[in-house]
Amino acid sequence: MSTAGDRQSDESLLAGLGAGDAEPAVAFVRRFQRIVFGVALAVTGDSATAEDVAQQAFEQAWRHASVYDSRRGSVRTWLTTIAHNLAIDVVRARSAVPMDPDDLPVLLAAMTDSPERMAVANDSAEGVRRALTRLPEPQARAVAMAGIYGMTARQIADTEGIPLGTAKTRIRDGMQKLRAAFLPEEAGDE
Repeated sequence: MSTAGDRQSDESLLAGLGAGDAEPAVAFVRRFQRIVFGVALAVTGDSATAEDVAQQAFEQAWRHASVYDSRRGSVRTWLTTIAHNLAIDVVRARSAVPMDPDDLPVLLAAMTDSPERMAVANDSAEGVRRALTRLPEPQARAVAMAGIYGMTARQIADTEGIPLGTAKTRIRDGMQKLRAAFLPEEAGDE
């Protein structure tokens, strides 16, 4: 059964959500509930926690719908980033000890081993993994620690035994190289 919300763009549903309009809000949640839950589950590893994170992500999207900028990415990307960041915050709160960076190769290989992770990884997961392997090892580790583990530059510096500035530079340079690999039209703008 098709509804009016099924035919609306992601942006118009987000605007309706932000305005408190019930029909677009319900259509927005229905459109994105699986991907948001999948992101949260992939990061937290617990379905009850993932449900809480997903709810928080939709609440944050509702509160911040007015600041969405389509030039910075799609609604889907914006919303999954919110869910990912919230899930990382939950994981960080549960464990003050960072995960072992030596587990990175196994984690990178397992990024698409379940339906939930496939939802997060979508079609570009293989490309991201390939691009990460092309980075110098120190940059790849720093990017993965920041992006996957949610570690701060300070935590990366402490874990790797390097100065804070070096950790920041590795993250920045690695992310710029990944951005250039996936968004070559933006690489010339910087």
